[in-house]
Amino acid sequence: MNTPKKAPRNARTIARTNTPGQRGARLLLPLASVAALAAAQVQAQESVPTVPAQPPQATLERVEIRASRPDESHERRQATAAKTVIGREELERQGDATVTEVLKRQPGVTLDGRPGRGGNPRLRGLGGGYTQILINGERLPMGMSLDALTPGQVERIEITRGPTAETGAQAVAGTIDIVLREDVRQRLNDLHLSLGRDDGRWQPGLSWTRAEQIEDLSYNLSVHLRESRSDDGSLLRTVETTQADGQLALDQDRVDESRSLRRSVHAGGRVQWRLGAGESFALMPFLLRSENVSAGRRTLLTRAGSADYAQADTSGESGFSLARLNAQWQTRLEGGLRLELRAGATGSRSDGSSRRTEADAAGSPLRRIDEERDGRDRWLSTGGKASRPLVEGRHLLALGWELESGRRDESRSTLQTEADGSTRVLDGDFGDTLQSRSRRASLWIQDEWTPTPQWSIQAGLRHERIDTRGSTGIAGQAEAVNRSRVTAPMLHAVYRLEEGGRSLIRAGLTRSYKAPTLAQMIARSTRANGSNLEINPDRGGNPDLRPELATGLDLAWEQHLAQGGVFSVGVFERRIDDLIRNQVALENTGDAALRWVSRPQNIGRARSRGLELEAKARAAELAALIAPPAEGAAPLPAVDLRANLSVYRSRVESLSGPDNRLDNQPGWSAGAGADWRVRGTPLTLGASVSFTPGYAVQLDASRRATVDTRQVIDAYALWTFAPDLKLRVSASNLAARDSVSTTTVDGATTRQTATTWGRSSTAWAVRLEMKL
Repeated sequence: MNTPKKAPRNARTIARTNTPGQRGARLLLPLASVAALAAAQVQAQESVPTVPAQPPQATLERVEIRASRPDESHERRQATAAKTVIGREELERQGDATVTEVLKRQPGVTLDGRPGRGGNPRLRGLGGGYTQILINGERLPMGMSLDALTPGQVERIEITRGPTAETGAQAVAGTIDIVLREDVRQRLNDLHLSLGRDDGRWQPGLSWTRAEQIEDLSYNLSVHLRESRSDDGSLLRTVETTQADGQLALDQDRVDESRSLRRSVHAGGRVQWRLGAGESFALMPFLLRSENVSAGRRTLLTRAGSADYAQADTSGESGFSLARLNAQWQTRLEGGLRLELRAGATGSRSDGSSRRTEADAAGSPLRRIDEERDGRDRWLSTGGKASRPLVEGRHLLALGWELESGRRDESRSTLQTEADGSTRVLDGDFGDTLQSRSRRASLWIQDEWTPTPQWSIQAGLRHERIDTRGSTGIAGQAEAVNRSRVTAPMLHAVYRLEEGGRSLIRAGLTRSYKAPTLAQMIARSTRANGSNLEINPDRGGNPDLRPELATGLDLAWEQHLAQGGVFSVGVFERRIDDLIRNQVALENTGDAALRWVSRPQNIGRARSRGLELEAKARAAELAALIAPPAEGAAPLPAVDLRANLSVYRSRVESLSGPDNRLDNQPGWSAGAGADWRVRGTPLTLGASVSFTPGYAVQLDASRRATVDTRQVIDAYALWTFAPDLKLRVSASNLAARDSVSTTTVDGATTRQTATTWGRSSTAWAVRLEMKL
């Protein structure tokens, strides 16, 4: 018998001979394919002249089976660690412009930016390092925002509610892994043209995706061009009163109006060669360039107290460039052993300049401040993974390693020119240069075990070591050094109530951590923008910070429906040791007078716990669960429904209540949405709403912050002219409401209050989607 070569991932070629006695797997060939081949052979024999009989020979038949990736519901059901998968269908459903717009509608995900203005995603209300963000399994490059990625570049998004040994232990709240387009399964040549309008400004965009497979070579390429214009505005009111008699010491409004133009282009892709049976090599480049030009005016309305100026005109330019190249080699050896090696290099640069011309109330120039800044990052990474099934496939043992090394160089200069022409260099940064180096090494092992058809267990252990060094270039100042070592065991388990059933119970017991950021560790201070007050302090680093360590427990019940729906109820708890929080104190910074400086400190222990509810189903399937449809009843509309509710409670033990919660974690968040395919028409309608109520946080013994309610309503209409031509109209942030936040400081002699109002608007977009 001839041994077939390894088939491509998306097509398996099975060769067999027509000799008697064939048994085993060949009997499992699809009967329809065998019957079709037999019928074709009979027809061929009837249509050709009779030829002399030939000795019987073995003939080779070719049967090609196309395999597709399991759907998102199946992947979620089969995963041992709790995971949500967002596939291509959901990525394209709303016509979102960025990946963050997709994430804001997911259960338990909130954004820290203003409504309708994007922001950093947070799982379980926890950001700032508690939520791990990955791209293709690697950490997000420094300086890069998820707003730079479009859904067209993404194959899928995986949201894991806890850490695993393979994805990393820096995931106290969980991990969001954005997987870019992978090896091609079908030929693509898609073009999307979009035109949006936000706050009266036009936003054009273009996306092109090309993918093809040519024998053993497959590639995909995506290019995205975007231009956005925005008018922005905010109001900051600062009030300072004396504690003794309530007299006003300062009452000031700072009004900022700005207009900006941003252009960006990013391209990415994957080129993969199949080198043989089970062996492949891939290159994954990614390029990004964005430029921003802005101009604005700041006005100070001072009713009590004093100010250095009355108004200021500002302008600036900034740019960000990033180039990234990853390589991956995979092979499969005898016994099911799989090896994977990968390496990558990333380089980025951010540069910019700004000008501010300050004037008095009569408009006479007082001074001009010019600032130039430049930052460069260079990172090298490598890693490997070996996995092998054991005990007749019921064990999958994997172990791996990662090594990452990087350097950052940053410079900034600020020059102040007075009205009389005299100049001086401002010492606002306490040093004009910053150099830092970081190295991270990790080893991990993970075992997937299925002892019975109803039980699945994943056990893992990960050890990480991070070394960071930095210097500010100031003579006599020692180099800051921070070293941390963390060993994190993790255990996840799934119990299926029935063998092969759709009802299951999940549990997880994990150790995770949050490493201090570079900005938190390096002892470089930055002057406050405006008067130095306890409510508006300078900022500095702390090289002696320790990582936050978290012990986590997760429990959940899931009921999966036949048509992809799911009902889920889960609870979680995290106990965090060595919590990091900024503390404000008077310090001697070299000036004649002491200044208020905010520095991060390890302040003790905190706890966070929560309840998470999720429901997703088709209307007809949901109605059938409640009551079987009557015979002859009209079918229900083709509507997909989804809803989620998350409730959070947290407490910082070193602070007295009330509201001594973790910073930026709301009390709860909720979301709902529906998609309606209008029967008999090529029209699909959809809408979603997310809601986060206002909350208050006790930051320390004297500082308290409040955040206003956030709600975002999105809607879209999709008209399908043909499978290759669609028109989409969408609206984001309907019923827009401004954001309001307040910080209050109760000092020994004064109370200071700063309230910020941020403007919000509705964004409209029209997108033409074509398959060429």
